[in-house]
Amino acid sequence: MQLIYEGTQVPVQVGDVVHIRNTPYYVEQIVKPHKPSSTGRVYCISMDERKYFNEWFPSVIGAMWIDRTDQ
Repeated sequence: MQLIYEGTQVPVQVGDVVHIRNTPYYVEQIVKPHKPSSTGRVYCISMDERKYFNEWFPSVIGAMWIDRTDQ
């Protein structure tokens, strides 16, 4: 199972920079789905001075899982 960006098919990796609502974020952690109906989560930290910590569904950063064997 691998998390990739939908548009480019490039794997999502910790340390990647993603932009949400024109704010850049570092990908801090990737959590795989824990059951067939789960989408997993992506944890990110904003790159501005406030350092917001956010938990999102992969689709929020334009990502999706491939090669899932649990569905």
